[in-house]
Amino acid sequence: MMKKPDKPVLVTRSSLPPLEEYVEMLKPIWDSAWLTNMGAYHEKFKEQLKRYLKVGSLELFVNGHMALELAIQAMELQGEVITTPFTFASTTHAIVRNGLTPVFCDINEKDYTMDVDLIEGLITEKTCAIVPVHVYGNLCDVERIQEIGDRHHLKVIYDAAHTFGEELDGEGVGAWGDASMFSFHATKVFHSIEGGAVAFKEKALERRLYQLKNFGIMDSETVEYVGANGKMNEFQAAMGLCNLRHVEEEIGKRRELAMRYRQRLEGIEGIRLCRENPRVKYNYAYMPVVFDGYKAERDEIFQALKEKNIYTRKYFYPCVNSYECYRERFRAEDTPVADRISKQVLTLPLYADLPVEIVDFVCDTILEAGE
Repeated sequence: MMKKPDKPVLVTRSSLPPLEEYVEMLKPIWDSAWLTNMGAYHEKFKEQLKRYLKVGSLELFVNGHMALELAIQAMELQGEVITTPFTFASTTHAIVRNGLTPVFCDINEKDYTMDVDLIEGLITEKTCAIVPVHVYGNLCDVERIQEIGDRHHLKVIYDAAHTFGEELDGEGVGAWGDASMFSFHATKVFHSIEGGAVAFKEKALERRLYQLKNFGIMDSETVEYVGANGKMNEFQAAMGLCNLRHVEEEIGKRRELAMRYRQRLEGIEGIRLCRENPRVKYNYAYMPVVFDGYKAERDEIFQALKEKNIYTRKYFYPCVNSYECYRERFRAEDTPVADRISKQVLTLPLYADLPVEIVDFVCDTILEAGE
């Protein structure tokens, strides 16, 4: 086994383009002094993203959370929204901050996305939408969810923060549902420092999303909505344009590392890895490992790696329905699979520049802890 790394190895690390490439992009911003409010880079970035993501309509935002919150607001929903507790806080907060009631659906054992067999049992006369989450780059059962949504006349809004660039049978993931939110946070596979986008189908949403992210302002004398400030600035768009040139190379590097993890950990009793769907083009956003019956508990593995300067993440733990802010309204026990997986899962370091020797070191430590 290699010796303990001198510097901390984090679960993720931001990929950056060559510095000179980004600096070159900044010159036109300085020349024009147009820093925000849908400038030239903003518009160019939007068009390039539509092509890369294979979607017809898209709007950019300052971050992924604002993108999701305003997408929900744009649809003028009322009542209950079926969603998952196995997600980042943003998903549920976006629902609640719109005055809607989340109804938590448990996840499946296979890929930790929403259990589609349970959705219809949660639909009531108050249900207005489904907000599923593509988890770790694992796609939800979009076909069945679409069929359920259509049959019950429900909006389907995906939290697609983990699935930038992914495809199902060659079709961009953002083409499913009524809308999909993508996050371009610095820790994601693709980033614009901070940033986000909503891909959508209904043409009327274009105007509403624009209004909502720009205070409701349509021109110098017209304010049509009570909107927010969700605009992406030119520096973010410039970083996005730079990173878009390199994203396929980044994903390729991630894939090689993910395959190394699989080579080392697959088939070990008590260690569970997600199976890949041959229909999906993955982006290898995360490397989740579930310790279920392994000789060492998840928290023991977490601590053993931490002592060796490897910082993994209990992602997602705790489940949203056990947060302090929701504890009086919901119970984690009502979604037992999500509750259990949250206590067993660990995401391992995975980013494009991670040395393969570190991957082996992580795997050696895990296997050693189980001896």
